[in-house]
Amino acid sequence: MPTYLTPGVYVEEVQSGARPIEGVGTAVAAFVGFAQTGPFHEPTLVTNWDQYNQLFGGFTEGAYLPHAVYGYFANGGGAAYVVRIGGSARDSSAPAVGGAARQSQGPEPVALGGFLVTARPGVTGVSVEVADPDGENPPEDRFRLLVRRGDQVAETYDVSTRKNVKGYVVGQVRASKLIEVTEQRDAAQTRPAAQTVAVPDAPAAPAAPESGEVSRLDPAEYVGDAGARTGFGGLEAIDEITMVAVPDLMGAYQRGDIDAEGVRTVQLAVISHCEQMGDRVAVLDAPPGLTAQQVRTWRNDEAGYDSRYATLYYPWVRVFDPASGRNTTVPPSGHVAGVWARSDAERGVHKAPANEVIRGAVDLELRLSKGEQDLLNPIGVNCVRAFPGRGIRIWGARTLSSDPAWRYLNVRRLFNYLEESILLGTQWVVFEPNDDRLWSSIRRNVTAFLTEEWRRGALFGRTAEEAFYVKCDRDNNPQESIDQGRVVCEIGVAPVKPAEFVVFRLAQFSDSTSLIDE
Repeated sequence: MPTYLTPGVYVEEVQSGARPIEGVGTAVAAFVGFAQTGPFHEPTLVTNWDQYNQLFGGFTEGAYLPHAVYGYFANGGGAAYVVRIGGSARDSSAPAVGGAARQSQGPEPVALGGFLVTARPGVTGVSVEVADPDGENPPEDRFRLLVRRGDQVAETYDVSTRKNVKGYVVGQVRASKLIEVTEQRDAAQTRPAAQTVAVPDAPAAPAAPESGEVSRLDPAEYVGDAGARTGFGGLEAIDEITMVAVPDLMGAYQRGDIDAEGVRTVQLAVISHCEQMGDRVAVLDAPPGLTAQQVRTWRNDEAGYDSRYATLYYPWVRVFDPASGRNTTVPPSGHVAGVWARSDAERGVHKAPANEVIRGAVDLELRLSKGEQDLLNPIGVNCVRAFPGRGIRIWGARTLSSDPAWRYLNVRRLFNYLEESILLGTQWVVFEPNDDRLWSSIRRNVTAFLTEEWRRGALFGRTAEEAFYVKCDRDNNPQESIDQGRVVCEIGVAPVKPAEFVVFRLAQFSDSTSLIDE
């Protein structure tokens, strides 16, 4: 309350009691896979195909990631994060299995403390300097790494010796075009002493075959490490992601770089990532070349996934491949993610992203019959079907959950949207006086938000009272809860569910049955 000491007229701005909750974005994809160029293990935002082409090199033979991203944008996707893993045979500086950089053949590396430094293939005249970081009393694990080429400082990195921080030296220097840094086995990761050392010149990389083979991998390359921000772990710091796809996993399986157990390990890891984050859904691909019965067996007996945060699509789709100049078969996950984004924009996240045309799909790996889909739909395999005169469409909208309450994909994504929107829209509540006025404000704001969602058709009910309820009062906020500093708001919603089975009942009747005796 202001203090008035001098007579006069005063104008005060009074904050409105209403703090509207805004809906969050629902369609931001994350893709993990192989690319021709670009940073390794660094989630990079791209908003169109031209950006991806510039950063990651466009279509590359032997990689499904470019097709997934292209299909995503072609079908309506607006923003995506790309994580490049593995490495092409053309790029000998690519990291090897598990995310560690591959040592180039040539002179012995230079040791800094517990780390080894080598020059990138073909790089000459490089030295590195270890210096103190800026600021007073810096942490003991921090230091500055200066990379010189000749007399000029070409690159500067503020890094740490600790693996579980974002600035870990091995992860930070992956972006360097001049040097590679790896760990010394069985060596203590201590802060190197201040020094300047010359890095031996590295020979040029050997010529690679034109096939563009992708290096061998194991599941650890995909899973990554949350502390080092690699693999799926690198996606944990990005809140806006709502769907995650790993299109190149099946490509590695086709080449024999990863076995069936490895495929299951990686898919379980991406499911676990989505479950832990609680705000995103995994878009999984079925293995290639399987019949409907084989996919059923794989889904039930080998994979056995049960999660409300995962979906599975089958079969693969055929698209045009600019790299080879002919049509090729690719995993559907990237195109499917784009359809999700398009459906969200046109109808809303409450609409099941099914009965939608897949743009860019010219054919399917296998054309399914209704009878074959009868085997797959009940176990959560979302089929892609070709219909005469209606194109190639997604013809399923289920999660991989055995719980009937979470059977439908749009219900899971609607709850993700509501939870995240309410979470972000009520941050102002923290440290407010915990009394009836606060509870009333919470009820008012949440009710206004859910009422608008009901009007848009996201919630089921003839009235708002049938569609949802919001309870935040003395009943669920007793004195013990207040003393613990907690505010409890109970919200119940009735989501709309898709009309998956449309039944028209036809009966034959005689005109005489409608006559009335006189």
